[in-house]
Amino acid sequence: MEQEPKTLQQVTLMAADPDKAREYVMPRRWADKVVCPTCGSEKVTFQPKHNRWQCTNRHPRRQFALKTGTVMEDSPLGLDKWLMAMWLVASNRNGISSWELHRAIGITQKSAWFLLHRVRLAMQDENFGGKLGGEVECDETFIGGKARNMHKERKRRAQKDGDRMADKTIAFGMVERGGTVRAMTVEDRGKAELQSRIKEHVEAATAIFTDELPSYMGLSEEYKHEIINHAVEYVNGNIHTNTMENFWALLKRSLKGTYVSVEPFHLFRYLDEQTFRHNNRLPMSDGDRFSYLVRKIVGKRLTYKELTGKEEAPSAN
Repeated sequence: MEQEPKTLQQVTLMAADPDKAREYVMPRRWADKVVCPTCGSEKVTFQPKHNRWQCTNRHPRRQFALKTGTVMEDSPLGLDKWLMAMWLVASNRNGISSWELHRAIGITQKSAWFLLHRVRLAMQDENFGGKLGGEVECDETFIGGKARNMHKERKRRAQKDGDRMADKTIAFGMVERGGTVRAMTVEDRGKAELQSRIKEHVEAATAIFTDELPSYMGLSEEYKHEIINHAVEYVNGNIHTNTMENFWALLKRSLKGTYVSVEPFHLFRYLDEQTFRHNNRLPMSDGDRFSYLVRKIVGKRLTYKELTGKEEAPSAN
């Protein structure tokens, strides 16, 4: 297997050679041998002239490329662009905007925006790897523009409704101390919504730490529930939600400083990106994180029409 790059320069040099780029991605795209993504057969032959493989079985889509069946499928961009982009997203703590990426790797801003969203899809952890346990902090936050920056009509609606949070999106997170974080958008901060998420992701009898929000009342029936009253203090011995709040602070810094403006219906993708970097932080190196991201590109697809809401994404079921 190709040695892991340690710097962006090494990624750039490796990706500039089509053969080296292909040799790097192949063992991460296919664990053992190259297999046909349509029928799963290992009886395939490589066609170096066309940089693709052909399955010996006769069926539609016998010919396939390295990108087939991945987030890169049908992309006109070469592996050199894709690999550099994935390194930049995986290694930058605050992310990289589409405008920065378009200048860095020489593609249009529109292409960079689409590429980044497909990389975020690869970062998505669809299985979560079991429930959280030990000591778990739960917290919710509002994400959205400040009222003084709103369009006057939007600000008027918010003031008319008497709710300064009316145009904000609610994000909910759970973090296992010393372990992984789960972050997602939710419809509301109601008891039914938040507690159903907790029961889905946290093992019973786990020690849970929350703030004084009434929606968390009743968790003590299944969990060891401790509450920190932020009106009085932020830490009381081992009782606090600082780990989760630190995650929100990093997320909001990247949204405000790097991405500037994020549409509510895309927010979950930025949560996936921040979660990926948090869950694969030190002692994992940038090279290891990059390699892991390349492995996660398989079996995921996002078209431009799906991304922009012009076409409904296929159901996961």
